[in-house]
Amino acid sequence: MRIATWNVNSLKARQEAVEKWLARAEPDILLIQETKLTDQDAPVMAFAMAGYQLVHHGEGRWNGVAIAVRQGASIDDVVTNFGDGPVRDSGPGGAGAEAVGEDDFDPFDEARMVAATVDGIRVVSLYAPNGRVVGSPFYDGKLAWFERLARWVRETTTPADAVVLGGDLNVAPTDADVWDAAAVHGGTHVSEPERAAFRTLTDLGLVDGYRARHSETGRFSWWDYRAGMFHKNLGMRIDHLLVSASVAARIVDAEIDREARKGPPVPSDHAPLVIDLDVPGRAFDPDWEGALARIASRTKPGR
Repeated sequence: MRIATWNVNSLKARQEAVEKWLARAEPDILLIQETKLTDQDAPVMAFAMAGYQLVHHGEGRWNGVAIAVRQGASIDDVVTNFGDGPVRDSGPGGAGAEAVGEDDFDPFDEARMVAATVDGIRVVSLYAPNGRVVGSPFYDGKLAWFERLARWVRETTTPADAVVLGGDLNVAPTDADVWDAAAVHGGTHVSEPERAAFRTLTDLGLVDGYRARHSETGRFSWWDYRAGMFHKNLGMRIDHLLVSASVAARIVDAEIDREARKGPPVPSDHAPLVIDLDVPGRAFDPDWEGALARIASRTKPGR
């Protein structure tokens, strides 16, 4: 089984790219973030034509999470928003359509979590708040959201369960997960409280699926669109697949598909992350070695 996660930065804008990648990598399960659609606008038919069932939890203009599952697999026990009730409507004409300010930011009123059991594996698509500025209400809300996530894991799973938490968690767990620890010091995604929130999840027994197979530095899942950061490989590893021990024991491969960060069409600023259970999935070339060699060849010594 191949399980993947990808922040697509708008399904409406990226549907073609997603369909191309489904054909390229053939995941059995794809956890999707930042769909930016209402449930009514979710492209269920387009995914069905590509061979996938779609479970979607959205609000409209922002956020939105989904789970795409290969046709024929069973889907049970869908839960959204930690089971805490509905979220706002930020679609056209919705009461939450205006941009949220610091005074009224509430991450629990946003579409950031959907879970389902797929052929016996509990999979969860997560889109953590960005945090924006350390010490701001957005940052405090991010930490509160992580606390709710950890509580949900404690309350709904056991160490024996097969569980995969995947998504854009907006945390680089260590300095090895950023291009330059000094450059990002003091910012969001790398602050100690955020990293401690991430460690709380691993302390619950969840394993970083990518690090279970890869210890190299310089492998990232997100690069800013600006200043050629992708082409310089100035990124962060903030997308994760955290898995229970029984799932970790089945991992035979893991990869970040750097090639999917390229266009055309206009790409997301994130790349898909993949883990394979039991047997390797369809081979694809992420071109990490080639890309890093090209970057090194055009980088002047000492820079």
